[in-house]
Amino acid sequence: MSAYTNEQVAHLVEGTLDWETTLRMLSMPKDQGRFEQYITALQAKVNFPDRIVLPLGPHLYIVQSAKTKEWVTQCDCGHVFGDYRENWKLNAAIYVRDTEEAMTEVYPKLMAPDTQWQVYREYYCPTCGTMHDVEAPTPWYPVIHDFEPDIEAFYKDWLGLPVPERA
Repeated sequence: MSAYTNEQVAHLVEGTLDWETTLRMLSMPKDQGRFEQYITALQAKVNFPDRIVLPLGPHLYIVQSAKTKEWVTQCDCGHVFGDYRENWKLNAAIYVRDTEEAMTEVYPKLMAPDTQWQVYREYYCPTCGTMHDVEAPTPWYPVIHDFEPDIEAFYKDWLGLPVPERA
């Protein structure tokens, strides 16, 4: 049983939870049912039938496809980036800030990085335009694959929950 209501967790997800409760949630160990409440709150926000298995960011999830039962990386809008084990960024719309003009849209001129040493790569959903990530590598560095989660271990070993089925 969770120490917080489903409504409180939903407000946390929306960013509308009062500061006192938010601070208490952040400073206390997570209770047993919190992850399930969190997933339920996230699921209520999206308009697709696919089941959220693991959130990757504010608008990016690993979901279980309602049609194929496979796990894929998906945006809030329903855009599928592909298999969760592959680098979703390779299927995103990418904007590279690699000129002084592009960098000064983010930083004042004298504070912008030297584009010979660093560029900004912004990764957007090609369907809705939501920015999902930014990385700041050297210009020649390949697209960074952040991580590949071990979902089975997360559910079984960390949460003590059954692993969501998949194809």
